[in-house]
This record gives sequence, C-alpha cells and structure tokens, in this order.
Amino acid sequence: MDKPYRLQLEHIVKSFPGVLAVQDVSLEAYPGEILALVGENGAGKSTLMNILSGSLPADSGKIKLDGQEVWISSPSRAQALGIAMIHQELSLIPQMTVARNIFLGREPRFAFGQLVDSAKMTTQAQDLLDQLGLDFPVTALISDLSIAQRQMVEIAKAISFQSRVIILDEPTSALSERESEILFRLMRSLREKGVTLIYISHRMEEIFDLSDRVAVMRDGQMVGVSPTNQLTVQAVVQMMVGRELTEFFPKTKVEIGDVVLEARGLTSGKRVNKVSFSLRRGEIVGLAGLVGSGRTEVARLLFGADQLDSGEILLDNRQIRLRSPQEAIKLGIGLVTEDRKTQGLFLGQSVRSNASVLLFQKLTKFGFILYQKVDTWIRDAVEQLSIRTPNLEQKLRNLSGGNQQKVILARWLAVNPRVLILDEPTRGIDVASKAEIHSLISELAGKGMAILMTSSELPEILGVSDRILVMKEGSLMAEFSREEATQNLIMQAATGQLAVS
Repeated sequence: MDKPYRLQLEHIVKSFPGVLAVQDVSLEAYPGEILALVGENGAGKSTLMNILSGSLPADSGKIKLDGQEVWISSPSRAQALGIAMIHQELSLIPQMTVARNIFLGREPRFAFGQLVDSAKMTTQAQDLLDQLGLDFPVTALISDLSIAQRQMVEIAKAISFQSRVIILDEPTSALSERESEILFRLMRSLREKGVTLIYISHRMEEIFDLSDRVAVMRDGQMVGVSPTNQLTVQAVVQMMVGRELTEFFPKTKVEIGDVVLEARGLTSGKRVNKVSFSLRRGEIVGLAGLVGSGRTEVARLLFGADQLDSGEILLDNRQIRLRSPQEAIKLGIGLVTEDRKTQGLFLGQSVRSNASVLLFQKLTKFGFILYQKVDTWIRDAVEQLSIRTPNLEQKLRNLSGGNQQKVILARWLAVNPRVLILDEPTRGIDVASKAEIHSLISELAGKGMAILMTSSELPEILGVSDRILVMKEGSLMAEFSREEATQNLIMQAATGQLAVS
C-alpha cells in the first residue's frame, strides 16, 4: 500500500512484575484496512491493544495517529482521539435502551444541561443504526437483544465517537455463523468508509476471509506482518507457536465400553424438548447446534444446575435425581461451563485456590486438610497440563485464557469424574492451547471417562468426537457417527433441513 499510515506503534514496551509482556513491538495500520492480530494466549496481543485503547500505560515507545504523535492516558482520551476497543466481554448496560447506551455520559441535553433530550438522542441513535444498516429499534433494551445485536450496538457507539481505529477482540466467540456474517458485512462496510479495523481472533477461517494483512505476535514480540493472500493457515500457526503444529485434533483410538449415562426424554421449559441419548465409557460425544439450540441447557440438566420438568437420567442403568450440582459431583459427573470467567473461576483468587476447590473433601483427615498433599497434587497437575504460571499464588485473572481453562480441567482431574461435560471448552483459546486441550480430552477418554462436549466450531466437533448429536430449538435433530459426519450434514440438521436419522 502506498497511502500514509493511519496508525503507527513504535518500539512499545510493557512489563508486569516478573513478566515482559510486550517487547519492543512496532506495528503499522492503514486507513480502510482490516488488520488481523493473532498469537497464542499470553503472546501480548491484548496488552498491546489495551495500551492503544488507553487501558494500560506503556513503559516506553510512541503512538502516532495519522502521522501525529499522541499520548493516550485513558480510555476516554483514546475515544476523543478516535480509537475504540470492543472487548470480548461487552460493556453495555442491559437495563438501558440502545440509544442510552450509545450516548451514555454524553447525552444531548436542554434546560441549561439539566435534562436529557430523549427525542434528539433517539433521532441521533437511529441515524447511526441507519448508517450501519441495522434494523432493530433504538428504544429496545439491551437485555432484549441477541449477542450479535449487542456487538452492533458497541460498533455504533464506536462510530458515534467518529472512530478512526476500531479494535475488535474475539467478537464472534459467542455468535452463530449467521450472526457472524452480519458482523462481517458491517466490518467490510466500515473498511470501505476508510475506518481502520484491528481484528483479534483465533479462528483462522475468519482471518483469511476478512483481513487484508495478518500481524503475528509470540512471547511479547512481533514476529511477522504479511498480506493475507501471501500466507497459509499452516504458516500463520507456525509463526504463532514457533514450531509446526502437525495435528490440530490429536485423537487416541479407544475401545468404547458400556453405557455409563443415559438421558431419556429430557424436557425443561421451552429450551429442551424430549432429548434422549447415551454416553459410553471411553466415548467422546459431540453436541452441535446453532446458538440457542439448547446445548448448554442439556449440559446444565445433566449436572443438576437446572431442574427437569420431565424425563429421567440414568447412571449405570439406575435412575438418579439431581437436585443440585453437589449431588452430580458426588455421583461422578463434572461440568466445565461455557463461560469460565463468570461461572467457572474465581478470578481474584490464586491458581492454588482455584485448582483445589474439589480436592479438600478428598484430602481431609479427621477434619484437617492435608495441605502438603494438596500442594503436591496441584504442582503435579500444573506440570502435567503445562499450565504457564510463575507460581501457585498467581491470581487467575493474570493468566491467559488457555491457562485459565487448564486450571478448570485440573480441578476436575482432582476428583476423576466418570462423566465429564465440556461446554465450549476451547472458546477464546489459541490454536496451540486448543491442541493441548484436545489431546487431554482424548487422553481422558482413553482412561475410560465418558465425555459430552458442546462446541460452535464444526471442525472441532468433527475432529474430536466419536459420535455427533445435533440440536435445533431444544430438540435432537440427528445423530452421526464419526465416519459419516460432515460439516454440511451437521448444518443441514442444525437448520432443520435434515430429518431426524
């Protein structure tokens, strides 16, 4: 490209206690381009973008915007300069309207600034949505919108600041394929209008479909920036991990055993309708379907987190009644939740505390916790799972997403459940960590564990599963063996174009 740069990061350095997170990184971006920023969790991507968006100060280095050096001291300063970051965890207020969220803190006012001019705010918000081609009402509450629509509101908010640079951090992690396409259309439209978009994602198919260039970080350093059309997936992965990743879905051949758990006619409200299936010892069953299909609700029913309206659950051919997750755990059923940050982890507590939650009952004698044995077990688990942490006292919020997920898996390994339910186990995790977790899942099945895994990523479902179940609107639509399943068949079943097999 011959045109001048929109953005220049020059020799950025950022360190935390014991960690050099960003090491002398330089990066440029052009107007009207989608620049993909990729790397393993912990590579420094988010730290670099948090510096650009004003959430973190750099230790040293320069930032230039349209050729002018700028000092970004806070998120509000970044917004004033036309830099917006849309985080993976959206920052909207659910109880407020679309219009109020877009203009929160800078609402148009009258009566000497004492009263909010609601009519003017609604008109301005509607103009923004019209400009972006969005058709939901600005008077709707955020809580009534889909995740995809909330993403659009965040983008509308960014545009309202006349943003020249928009950073999107894993925006499709909770979106269906259809919703993602809406987002991609909007991104391409913004590119045509000259906006610079920096796109962080672990999904290679999106990166190669959307981006003009790809910037790769590893261990806090920028290891390469190239036009997307000059790269291959394998080349990007090799730059990310520093080695050739030959097997994305390591799969151990396991002899499938007897039925361990059976679901018969599970029904709960409108979200789960007469769902029946079985799980066998050593088997990995993939549960596929679009967002809202009922996958997570089935997982919660099997773990006792939600209650059945009708139907039954059998463990070793004996009916069980699960009134709480505690009862499920006692019976040998574990669940790795979809949202690890709000439902699975205590982010403000240490690796030791998080990993040992389920260990204390097991390692207690005469009412006393055997702390030495707890520590020994945790250290072994950290080594076995290759959890990257400086020490066991490190707070979970300071670990990468992949390492956080490994801590949750370590917690369940402590009690060795007979049935392990994995709800989106690799969401928001880099390709190397994904491969490690896939390998671990395969190893657990090899030891006789029965595993039910939900995933929105069809290559993952196809690569890991022995058998695949497909849901749509709370009902089970189809079942495929590993050999017969294809992405096309799964999508046909998930959209109702294929009858129940």
